[in-house]
Amino acid sequence: MSLSHDQIARVARLARIDLRPEEAAAVLDRLNRVLDLVDQMQAVDTRGIEPMSYPLDAKMTVVQRLRPDVVSEADQHALFQSVAPATEDGLYLVPKVIE
Repeated sequence: MSLSHDQIARVARLARIDLRPEEAAAVLDRLNRVLDLVDQMQAVDTRGIEPMSYPLDAKMTVVQRLRPDVVSEADQHALFQSVAPATEDGLYLVPKVIE
């Protein structure tokens, strides 16, 4: 599948993208390459191949490196509440908007 200049202009208009005429050819080329890649992937015969929930071998033990869970900022709850228009019991009060 490949797109035409008119289709590129329509997509740009629908997406509210200001696409100048001198940019249209480059965009057309890039989008057509993406669509060609999609066509190639769809042409691959995947019958008999089980879907994978994870891209690595299920027998592998994958460990995610995590950073230490430490507080990096001071508690500013009281400061934030002090400038709020209305609070009660540590909660922000807002006007009722739905009857």
